[in-house]
Amino acid sequence: MTTRPQFAFTLPVPVRIGAIAASALALAACVPQEKYNDLELAYRSEQQQLIRTQGELETARANEARLRSQLAQAASDLESLEALRKGQNVDVDKLLADYEALLGQIGKLDVGGPLPNDVNKALADLAAQYPEVLQFDPRRGMIRFMSDFTFDPGSVQLKSGALAALKTLAPILTSSQAAGFEVVVVGHTDNTPIRRSAAQHPTNMHLSAHRAISVRDQLVKDGVPATRFLIAGYGEFRPVVANGSNGAAQNRRVEIYLMPFLVSSGAAGVTATAAPAAPAPAPAPAGGFEEPTK
Repeated sequence: MTTRPQFAFTLPVPVRIGAIAASALALAACVPQEKYNDLELAYRSEQQQLIRTQGELETARANEARLRSQLAQAASDLESLEALRKGQNVDVDKLLADYEALLGQIGKLDVGGPLPNDVNKALADLAAQYPEVLQFDPRRGMIRFMSDFTFDPGSVQLKSGALAALKTLAPILTSSQAAGFEVVVVGHTDNTPIRRSAAQHPTNMHLSAHRAISVRDQLVKDGVPATRFLIAGYGEFRPVVANGSNGAAQNRRVEIYLMPFLVSSGAAGVTATAAPAAPAPAPAPAGGFEEPTK
């Protein structure tokens, strides 16, 4: 009886490495592209928020340094004049009052980077005029549009009340005291998944960004230079309250921040001419929506 010889094959090392790499690539391909895109958008949004926070801190530090310099100068002047007070007609009481006023300003200094007083007042008046549509936070220089009064469910088309508020906001943003600030428009949603409007807005990240773009486009139509805008969308990743089974109305919002310009662009919108608005995303299908208002 003849015994067949036994053979053992060993793949060369380069071939084995290639096989392992091919397997790794096959596993990586299993990660849904949509999830990857969402994570990348979230990462970029975090970068933008960090840059904005750094800008706020630098502005606050500059304000504090300016006031402290004025305080030191006032103290020096006061000491010199006190020494020369005898026989001199010097208004020392006024100098003391100025000194106390500077101390008060330093005590009230807010690291949030406050807007000029006239801009704060105009925005506060605007919020009082449209209390159901928007809120104003002077400490942060932020205008918040509540989405339930700004958009229909799953839509990026602005409601009439929001259009009126934006039309009134535009002249404030183009005023001489506000023209030096960048207009940062940030969209947010709750965690309710997109359903009927998924063709136009595949995820909450898309919907939040598209709504921010709609607000930006309307402000451009109303006369704010297009060069002054920065747009971001956080989707459901920045809630202000916990989401329930149907999300949360407080989390569905669009926020506008007035910030020092992060990137120099010549006149940076102060003398720029308003450009035509970019095309808005396609509207959601007509009819009712199954999801709660977003």
